[in-house]
Amino acid sequence: MVFSSHIFIFYFLPLVLFIYYLLRYSWRNPFLLVASYIFYGWTNPWFVLLMFTTTLINYVCGNIIDAAEGEPAKRYRALVFSLAASLGLLGFFKYANFLQANLNFLLDTTGAPLIPALEVILPAGISFYTFHCISYTVDIYRNEAKPVKRLADFACFVALYPQLIAGPIIRYHTIAEQLRSRAHSVEKFASGTALFILGFAKKVLIANEIGKAATAAFDAEAPTALDAWFGVTAYAFQIYFDFSAYSDMAVGLGRMIGFEFMKNFDAPYRSESITEFWRRWHISLSTFLRDYLYVPLGGNRHGPRRTYINLMIVMLLGGLWHGASWTFVAWGAFHGALLAWERWMGKESMYARLPRPVRIGMTFVLVLFSWVLFRSDTFGDAGRYFAAMFGALPFASGAPLLAAFLYTPANIAMMMLCAVLVLNPVQAHDWVERITLPRVILLLLIFTYALATMFVQSFNPFLYFQF
Repeated sequence: MVFSSHIFIFYFLPLVLFIYYLLRYSWRNPFLLVASYIFYGWTNPWFVLLMFTTTLINYVCGNIIDAAEGEPAKRYRALVFSLAASLGLLGFFKYANFLQANLNFLLDTTGAPLIPALEVILPAGISFYTFHCISYTVDIYRNEAKPVKRLADFACFVALYPQLIAGPIIRYHTIAEQLRSRAHSVEKFASGTALFILGFAKKVLIANEIGKAATAAFDAEAPTALDAWFGVTAYAFQIYFDFSAYSDMAVGLGRMIGFEFMKNFDAPYRSESITEFWRRWHISLSTFLRDYLYVPLGGNRHGPRRTYINLMIVMLLGGLWHGASWTFVAWGAFHGALLAWERWMGKESMYARLPRPVRIGMTFVLVLFSWVLFRSDTFGDAGRYFAAMFGALPFASGAPLLAAFLYTPANIAMMMLCAVLVLNPVQAHDWVERITLPRVILLLLIFTYALATMFVQSFNPFLYFQF
């Protein structure tokens, strides 16, 4: 089930909210757990069993870690087991096909018999709820939080439907108290509703529409340089408005039931360096990797060379977390190399002395290069697209048709709107802090138009569902 569907908006959400507020407080978390399992298992109920298995393992290990205070060896063994089990399940379901394909490639080059392929289906959201489980046992091990008493409460945290499929990544110690007791108010519900509507509009009215131009350019046999730059810019806007839309909707839905999740985006395309970009883009992932991987690796405490290595390791694994493909690894390596370079420069970019608009523009161009790797299925596809961006592909007979599709008044207007919105320092989270009558009227008009548009669009799930 997806947020931008009539089933969710007209049936699931109203019914869940109605029952939630009828229940006594002690029954609300168990009810949210059931509702979240229905939400997650809507298309494939078997995936619920996998999530519950990961949940149960970490719940038990968390209790063992807490009960073994004063027994460091026992605490450590429980932590290692929980991490191995969680990452093992994630590794199998997310990377089994990737490993099989690469192993068979190596066997084929040596003439050895190939291994029969085992087709493993990737469960939606497994990367996100695995990180939620990891944060639970690690936070308890670090004495940053106490375990929940009821399994239903912990399972509710893992499966909570607003942030289950594509985040933001919620760390247990930031939400532990809210699982036990959280405030509900009309003001909080209203701001959550407004944030959901804005996220819904960003997804349906902007991301889905500009994504058509990106798809056309990336699927073209030989786009011109202008077409290629137009297409990758469209993709940069698509992935931002698509993913930030989901995050806004998730935070808004959380507020409707009393939870407060972290802000996941902060105008990332206004960044003046790659270091700043990662403080603004997918904030929940970058802070998770910093606190649960970069710092345990040593961070910047063991000299510059070790710092650069740690940055590369974190970004390589961050790239692999996004998907089982060498292009994702290359995407992570690209960002890791830039982060290491800027750290060597004193956390400043190579163009730090240039005017601010130029710094923003150059950072955006570097991000565009990385999006080519992120969007491409293979290095061959990425190489062809890079060649197109620099005018190195021969002219194709279909180029005029592609241009006619890309440079319509609607697409150009949408690109201009995207540019204005991404450069605006006022974000959706800021806009909903004060709900006035004119804003309510505007939100109703936007929501009505977005709903009407949703019904005429083909099915288009959120991009981060695949991760």
